[in-house]
Amino acid sequence: MMHDYLDEELSQENEKELKQHLQECEACRTHFHELKRTIAFVQSTSHIQAPSNFTKSVMNKLPKEKKKVGMERWFKKHPMIVAAAVFFLLMSGSLFTTWNDGKEFAFTKSENIVVDGQTVIVPQGEIVEEDIVVHNGDLRVEGEVKGDVTLINGKRYMAGAGTITGDIEEIDQAFEWLWYNIKSSFQELGDLVQSDEKNE
Repeated sequence: MMHDYLDEELSQENEKELKQHLQECEACRTHFHELKRTIAFVQSTSHIQAPSNFTKSVMNKLPKEKKKVGMERWFKKHPMIVAAAVFFLLMSGSLFTTWNDGKEFAFTKSENIVVDGQTVIVPQGEIVEEDIVVHNGDLRVEGEVKGDVTLINGKRYMAGAGTITGDIEEIDQAFEWLWYNIKSSFQELGDLVQSDEKNE
């Protein structure tokens, strides 16, 4: 009731009841006078104003924002760009590491193929009836290849009598190598799906 009285929202009947209680109860009377003094103090400070340049002065005294904080804020505002950049960096690093680590000589094993150092040779008079893949080596065809030939970081040498009936693909750059691996993966997936359909 005291708060309603101080806010001038108390009815006359309740006001009389409050005044009568305050005369009888010393604790409530003391509390009521403290409330009135607090209100008077707050009202007496209403004419005090901050200086006109107070905000500017406080802002100038604050420590300057570090550049690092600005970058962190930019990262928080553009999370998709940051995620894409990190993904691109990781994939590029992985791609070039794999490309550079794969420097070992390797080739498709076949009975009709002869190997001399890092050169795979299809001898004259021999017929290879499968695809040939040579990694980090050269291919010399003196006979006949009835299939596709893929050279990764290597060169192809053809003798006058040598023939290749399939496609010839020479890969000597990282992006060509990546494209070759993607195509091979999808081709293997397609072959797997076709074999499953035939089995059903």
